[in-house]
Amino acid sequence: MRLNSVFLCFFWLAITVVSCDSNLVFDVYKSVPNTWHKDSITRFKIHPPDSINPYNLFINIRNTNAYKYNNLFLIVEIVFPHGKTVKDTLEYRMADPSGKLLGTGLMGVKENKLWYKEQVVFKEAGEYLVNIQHAMRENGKVNGVVELEGVTDVGFRIEKPNTEDGHLN
Repeated sequence: MRLNSVFLCFFWLAITVVSCDSNLVFDVYKSVPNTWHKDSITRFKIHPPDSINPYNLFINIRNTNAYKYNNLFLIVEIVFPHGKTVKDTLEYRMADPSGKLLGTGLMGVKENKLWYKEQVVFKEAGEYLVNIQHAMRENGKVNGVVELEGVTDVGFRIEKPNTEDGHLN
């Protein structure tokens, strides 16, 4: 009888956690093997649910204490179904001034949900491609960091904007 009660508690907890994320449209992670090579592109294939409503886009990064930088530079490219391409170079803060890594999570892994674009309407029907690669450089060096250590996963997330209170997430 006690085993059934424990199972029921875990079941309801799982349902509660899943239902709390009702704005979620797409959320996929891809693992980075050992180090993230500067030429390695993490690709996501997206099939938006409609071509009318706006969505917020995020890049998710999981990193360990082996990540030794205060920031992260990324090149993010969206390829539209009809061939148009939008490419952005982005910088995100990954640590506070003391060097403590930002993000959520316990132990040695931190998760960062990084704003990419807001109020995006996917006007073209079909498959979109999102390509993400790092563009890290060390201060005073011309060549980029070839093997970036400490990043374990790269993710891409699409959410419906939270408009209940008139503000976006």
